Amino acid sequence: MSRICLFPGTFDPITLGHIDIINRSLSLFDKMFIGIGKNANKQPMYSEEQRLEWIKTIYKDEPRVDALIYEGLTVDCCKSVNATYILRGIRYVSDFEYEKVIADMNRSLDHNIETIFLTCAPQFTSIASTLVRDVIRHGGDASSFVPEPVRQSIYGNKQ
Repeated sequence: MSRICLFPGTFDPITLGHIDIINRSLSLFDKMFIGIGKNANKQPMYSEEQRLEWIKTIYKDEPRVDALIYEGLTVDCCKSVNATYILRGIRYVSDFEYEKVIADMNRSLDHNIETIFLTCAPQFTSIASTLVRDVIRHGGDASSFVPEPVRQSIYGNKQ
């Protein structure tokens, strides 16, 4: 049986912290879907299509990684791709407390889906999409927080 995982999030934009979690977890799974969730409560800075394009570009040479856009329950997205694992990145203890509540809810909705928590590497602890968006929105340079395709898309050839 294949170990298929869904890594859900908004990825607005995808950051080096996300990349760290994805890359370090690849040895755990046969296939990983990065699920760009549509969240009615959030107004994204970048379109779902743009975020999907960034992820597909970053992982174009990694056949174990695919990306999709989904709406609704994460467990329903898992079922649609036959994922039995949900991957979540943890930066701080407060992240764990929040994520555990969601994991418990997902488990009660579908007891066949396990949530796996991976702590991010120390150098990426302070990188959050919310903060990266604030830097970009206010004209700052967020290049050191995002992968090259995102940097190129946002800033062009400027260094």
